[in-house]
Amino acid sequence: MSNAYFDSISKYAEADWLTAVESLAPSVHEVDRAAVQIWFRFYPLDLERYLAAAENPEEAMRGLALQGDFGLADKIDTSHRFLYGHRYWPQAKAAIEARAASGEQFGDIASEIKAVAKTVADAAKANESLTLSIAAAGLYTLAHVGLDAFKAASGIAAKPAGIMAKSPDAIVAERAKDDSQGMFGFLKTVDKKFSVIRDEYTGGRFPVINEEDVASASQKDHSQDWQSMDDRCWDGPVPIECTSASCGTCWVGVLGGAEKLTEPSARERKQMKVFGYNQPDDAKPYLRLACQAKATGNVTIVIPPWNAVFGKKVRGNVEDVELEPATTSAKRLRSVVQDAISSNLSLIHI
Repeated sequence: MSNAYFDSISKYAEADWLTAVESLAPSVHEVDRAAVQIWFRFYPLDLERYLAAAENPEEAMRGLALQGDFGLADKIDTSHRFLYGHRYWPQAKAAIEARAASGEQFGDIASEIKAVAKTVADAAKANESLTLSIAAAGLYTLAHVGLDAFKAASGIAAKPAGIMAKSPDAIVAERAKDDSQGMFGFLKTVDKKFSVIRDEYTGGRFPVINEEDVASASQKDHSQDWQSMDDRCWDGPVPIECTSASCGTCWVGVLGGAEKLTEPSARERKQMKVFGYNQPDDAKPYLRLACQAKATGNVTIVIPPWNAVFGKKVRGNVEDVELEPATTSAKRLRSVVQDAISSNLSLIHI
């Protein structure tokens, strides 16, 4: 059955959503300001629609060197767990369903996000700056999965734990802290050690030496059987194939400490565009390739459940390029990644 509300949402492209979220960013509390931008990049609508329109989705995924668990259909209630606003998910889901039931259309995305955020804030007795992120994520999820699937989800949010159980300001302050270097820490130089926080709910972290890249630090963490949790993680919690920015497997979102990572090189920026990981050209961006980002302090990251090379075929904004040499561990991916970059297959236009 057609629904005027959902039909109006479906008319918008990914670029429209990103523009709206960017315009609202100054009104989002700092605890979620980068997080909501990261979440939107973790679930690109362009890629979702590309795969949905493909005659053979599995073949299309292979053509994009897509690995891991892509999509929102099975993550409607969980994808935004790393947002502080996730705790307001039950209220956000209810508000969006009520708006859809009204059958009304809306004029623009930003206004609709603000309207839902206000309803959520009123219901949860929270500040609107804390509900904007989950309102945006909820509406975008609806655009991805459709009204029936959206309504069928349980609407249960994960109980805040660890750092995420603290106040928004306390979380921001915690993300800014560095590990103590001891009484004579001021004398240390290259032997300073910090932490990469990978899960704020459990306190999961791994050590990183001063000016060591995040991927190398991750490879030393053998505390768990990472591959049993994610097939891509054969050596540490961050998926790594090449360590030379040639495969795109190690992209991560930076929730805190972006200023404590080295600035991206021209190569990293180019490769991120090739892979399709769309973001502004900021000096300290919120998406990084872990193999290129060197830490000079504590950093808080979130690891996406998938990776792919879709800049050319899906976004259509990347010229044919030749892959720069990769290390031995990436050789099995080289041909399919190269095909994803240089193939002359026609783009699917939505």
